[in-house]
Amino acid sequence: MSSPSFAIGIAGGTGAGKTTVARTVSETVGEAVTRIPLDNYYKDLSHLAFEEREQVNYDHPSAFEWDLLREQLEALLAGRSIEMPQYDFEAHNRTDDRVTVEPSEILVLEGILSLYDEEIRDLLDLRVYVMTDADVRILRRIERDVIERGRDLKGVIDQYLETVKPMHEQFVAPTKKQADVIIPEGANRMAMDLLIEKVQAELPDESARPGVDRELSVNGQALD
Repeated sequence: MSSPSFAIGIAGGTGAGKTTVARTVSETVGEAVTRIPLDNYYKDLSHLAFEEREQVNYDHPSAFEWDLLREQLEALLAGRSIEMPQYDFEAHNRTDDRVTVEPSEILVLEGILSLYDEEIRDLLDLRVYVMTDADVRILRRIERDVIERGRDLKGVIDQYLETVKPMHEQFVAPTKKQADVIIPEGANRMAMDLLIEKVQAELPDESARPGVDRELSVNGQALD
């Protein structure tokens, strides 16, 4: 399989719609896209008891294994497969499982701090920040953590106020300045159409398509 020709980073606050954007790109473009969730690179905390793992600040940059992420992104970009770690949100820990990920023409790294690390940013061809109002994001966070991940409502709210919100303001929101493109309100249809068209234009077999070489922009920012 050929090496990826285009790498995209999609960042933004919790509940902003990053995963929706990444999935829409993947589902629309198809097998040419390889998705890399940043959440899979939370550090292995097997040495800690469950109660201790519950107290870890998972919204701080120190919660991620950046070296492993850089190593695996570089491998994919060089055309080599990787064994991507998996994460269990209920256990607050990495699992014993690994998933073999093959390289493809398009790489999509998605997560709150996808644009935080300078070395990782340098590997990206397009940097996207998804910007959604805080009240919408917290409601989505509650729905996801309580319904999908089986967490206690009070615990989710306490975590948001104690770590998620302050970490967003300190570390996540500033990465908006590193973005080439800002997508408003999550899966904004016009912005998504332009982003997908840009991605399709980067595919080797799409290069000759009429009309794909025009300048694309979202919120006044060029997509090429």
